[in-house]
Amino acid sequence: MSPVHYQPGSFPPDERLDWAELVPLIGPTTAAIARYDGLLEAVPNPDVLLAPLGTQEAVLSSRIEGTQATAREVLEYEAGQEAPSSERRNDFVEVLNYRLAMREAEQLLRKLPICLKVVRQTHRVLLRGARGKGRDPGEFRRLPNWIGPPDCTVEEARFVPIEADKLMAGLDRWEKYLHEETRDQLVQLAVIHAEFEALHPFLDGNGRLGRMLVPLYLAEKSLIRRPMFYISAFLEANRDAYYEGLLAVSRDDDWTGWCRFFLEALRTQAEDNIAKARRILSLYDRMKHHVTDLTHSQYAISSLDFIFESPAFSSTRFIAHEKVPAPAARRILNALRDDGVLRTVLPASGRRPAIFVFDELLEVAEGRATE
Repeated sequence: MSPVHYQPGSFPPDERLDWAELVPLIGPTTAAIARYDGLLEAVPNPDVLLAPLGTQEAVLSSRIEGTQATAREVLEYEAGQEAPSSERRNDFVEVLNYRLAMREAEQLLRKLPICLKVVRQTHRVLLRGARGKGRDPGEFRRLPNWIGPPDCTVEEARFVPIEADKLMAGLDRWEKYLHEETRDQLVQLAVIHAEFEALHPFLDGNGRLGRMLVPLYLAEKSLIRRPMFYISAFLEANRDAYYEGLLAVSRDDDWTGWCRFFLEALRTQAEDNIAKARRILSLYDRMKHHVTDLTHSQYAISSLDFIFESPAFSSTRFIAHEKVPAPAARRILNALRDDGVLRTVLPASGRRPAIFVFDELLEVAEGRATE
């Protein structure tokens, strides 16, 4: 089967979309995102409480591209646990870079709109020190590329993106469309994501960066108050349909089918994000009382906030926490370990600190917790 090629002139597709098919999906999706945004407003410190969801998003978005890491493994590695192999270490670094790149983008968007400069700088952080570090981080490709099985030739590829000498013109059109007033912003987001993937502007990291654009766009358009929206669980669970939907845009000009799939992804994940955020809030409220009663410490809440933001950590890092004096931190850590709130992953040995995990929170983030 010959590869599908990028089709110049098909973007943007607004006049060719079947709005009669899309309108019934837009309302429920918009409402679900609004409900999620309302919950975000109620979260007292989303950077702390929803941090594990950000890690899980990084894990799942990277898994779509072939990594095998879990959130638990990544956080334990970040806390000091050795990677079992160089290959797994590379997986962990890719996931951690994803989180760093999202933070970089959020910082940039405080002064800039989403633009090619933001895209390039975010990409530079995404590939820093990872497998793609030799593939021009932060630089738009000047070479042809294609998508298919590992080491395949262009003739064996599934998809061939826009030619390198036409890439900048394509990116300029993409950036212009990003800031146009369109009939519906969520459909516009669907189109933006698909076109970015079709242009495939970098030699590596295009899929992950394209998925980062989802929360960044939602926040820029004030559909959510912070770029904390997690879409990759649906895309990873429906990976074949995801790839087929993107491919059908260039092969069949089926923008409507793609937008239908993407709206369903947004709605489903908005509802899933709501459920997980509520479970985290419930767990936090319960643990506030439990840890305070257990430790009888004025530093109980500061310690709990640390654990929610970093549910896998070393004893050294916990004791060095600036908001809790070291003697109090040691007492609290021992109490939480003895009570079973924290599980010891790696015991202390010589100068090596112990590593602890808050399993109950990770089970929520990974979607394994039940009501």
